[in-house]
Amino acid sequence: MAYARGDAQTEEYGIHIPATVDVRPIRRKLGLSQTEFAARYGFSFGRVRDWEQGRSNIDAPSRILLTVIEKEPEAVERALSAA
Repeated sequence: MAYARGDAQTEEYGIHIPATVDVRPIRRKLGLSQTEFAARYGFSFGRVRDWEQGRSNIDAPSRILLTVIEKEPEAVERALSAA
């Protein structure tokens, strides 16, 4: 649970959680509107908008997911698609 909250010492797990993630370039690289990006990856439209406008900080689990989306969007889509 501490890991999901971002409170765990990540060195123990051998991963790096970025301190910041810039959502707009990730979304634009995928050619998606804010609404499309939110729907495809399970975020609310308002949250994506607020992240992009700097009105809301991105929590650690969301930074992890956004990093995976940036590097392997197809893997995330496969994992989240209906079976």
